[in-house]
Amino acid sequence: MQIQSMHFKARAGQKLADQRLQQNLKKLSTKFVTGRATAITELDDFEATRDAAVEFRTRAIENLDVWLATFEKEATRRGATVLYAETAEQASKLVVQIAQKHAVKKVIKSKSMVSEEMQLNSALEAAGITPIETDLGEYILQINDNEAPSHIIAPVVHKDKEEIAELFARVHNKPILTDIPEMTREAREILRPHFLSAEMGVTGGNFIIAESGSVAVVTNEGNEGMCTIMPPKVHVVVTGIEKVLPTLSDLATIMRLLPRSATGQSISNYFSLLTGPRASDEQDGPEHMYFVLVDAGRTSLVGSEFEEMLRCIRCGACMNHCPVYQKIGGHSYGWVYPGPMGSVLTPSYMGVENAMDLPQASTLCGECHVVCPVKIPLPDLLRKLREKQFDKGLRPGFEYLAYAGWAFVSKRPRLYRFATRMAARMLKLWGGSSRLIHGLPLARGWTDNRDMPAPSGKTFTEMYRDRSSS
Repeated sequence: MQIQSMHFKARAGQKLADQRLQQNLKKLSTKFVTGRATAITELDDFEATRDAAVEFRTRAIENLDVWLATFEKEATRRGATVLYAETAEQASKLVVQIAQKHAVKKVIKSKSMVSEEMQLNSALEAAGITPIETDLGEYILQINDNEAPSHIIAPVVHKDKEEIAELFARVHNKPILTDIPEMTREAREILRPHFLSAEMGVTGGNFIIAESGSVAVVTNEGNEGMCTIMPPKVHVVVTGIEKVLPTLSDLATIMRLLPRSATGQSISNYFSLLTGPRASDEQDGPEHMYFVLVDAGRTSLVGSEFEEMLRCIRCGACMNHCPVYQKIGGHSYGWVYPGPMGSVLTPSYMGVENAMDLPQASTLCGECHVVCPVKIPLPDLLRKLREKQFDKGLRPGFEYLAYAGWAFVSKRPRLYRFATRMAARMLKLWGGSSRLIHGLPLARGWTDNRDMPAPSGKTFTEMYRDRSSS
């Protein structure tokens, strides 16, 4: 997926004007936000569980090389092959080489955001191999001209039932259906032959477990089982190197948080723990199993001020609750990961100069930090990225002038008091009889889309002094 984050402002403006999208995005609040609020009450001690998850993820990241080496040893001992890719492009090449080694013509895929980083479908197609997305949301996007996901958990949250019904009728060349069970049955009928004829299955990995050499894969549709246990002779797991967990006990704790934070479920419909290829006494499973562990910028965060971002378990809670994402959806962010997590990951992986607006695409309300199951301080990380942009001279010139002027006045108390008194009185007059400021020449980014209440005409110091003397 090519990075388009430099077009954030233009895209965001288009999405704000899209009334159909605005209606579709309300599903975030009515389903995911309320669902999470209910689901976390089921835990005896939600905060203690979060603290434990933070400890487990931090332990893994701080000793990443050790746990990856342990994982490789255990996975290899159980018959799997572990490969490392420094870049997303190298990862795609490795998957293509695996497919070619086994004479694969068709690959069925379970949802994987890392494969979006890798642009895996394009790489497979270029090699003459047909990729088929089997997650329903990803399948819808694939047949819609390979549209990018808008959300990491619900990739078609930006579309409504009628849009999908029209797409199915056009692509499947069948009568239009608007009943959801009938639509899902139609999708199953289309996908089932692919499950039965593909030679290779590709999945992501929610986590890889060092002590057992296993991969944990979580879905709500069961397609991950069809991609790994059914006819495919080859199973390839593609996942980021940061997804390692030391023990199965760690996994059990984090799985109490992941579905609750992601979709408001106590547990996902399907949970697969896969270890090695099929043994001689087993009836199902792949003949060959590969792990492609992807770096693609992750190690650059280890030991840095952004290391905490590597704790992310990809639940999507931050974007579900983000007032910015709730209005513009995921495509505005211009790369694989949207929302607050994407506003940190994209500039971290792809370079802050390629994602100038993303650190600014936040109200810094702190909701993302509050709901993050592993307590990533996203607002603090966004502020650090803003500082990095400023220090590198990447912000517009007027910002430097504005901050220089602010610093000059702030360092001179008498001048500061005089300036704020004048500003309070002028803004009161500007608000007029409505006591609302409809537009400010130097703050159009705010006032073009919202009114600001006019101040009383007094500074806080003056109001406090009046209250104290009364």
